[in-house]
Amino acid sequence: MRVLIDEDTAIQLAEILRLLLRGHQVDHVPQIGWKGKKDKYVLKDAPNAGYHALITGDRRQLNDPAECKAIKRSGLHHVTYSHRRQGTQGLALALGAVIAAMPMIMAELETTEGQRLVRIVGLDPHRRFEIQDPARQPPPYWPR
Repeated sequence: MRVLIDEDTAIQLAEILRLLLRGHQVDHVPQIGWKGKKDKYVLKDAPNAGYHALITGDRRQLNDPAECKAIKRSGLHHVTYSHRRQGTQGLALALGAVIAAMPMIMAELETTEGQRLVRIVGLDPHRRFEIQDPARQPPPYWPR
């Protein structure tokens, strides 16, 4: 499959997904010369350029009737994600969710007939790690 990442998404995601999605082509809108192209034209031109899926952080597209029509007409799998937090922390959580989900999403999309709309659920910012003070609560493996 060929995957196109919208320009509203960090370009660094493309390189990571290229590593994770072996056997698939992953491109970023500016890398193929479409920087600044309006979404309705990206949606129209991407299938003609051989793309099968679009990853975008612009979930507002689904609230806009004209853009929804363009998504439907494109036939592209439409993969969205969102930022629940602002700033670099929000960006890290959102991109982490995309990175974690895309291999499973691609496996699903490879076995489907027709278009799919995919919403990536963000990572829980409160349950991503545990910190332990080994001086106060040493784990069983900690040297005494």
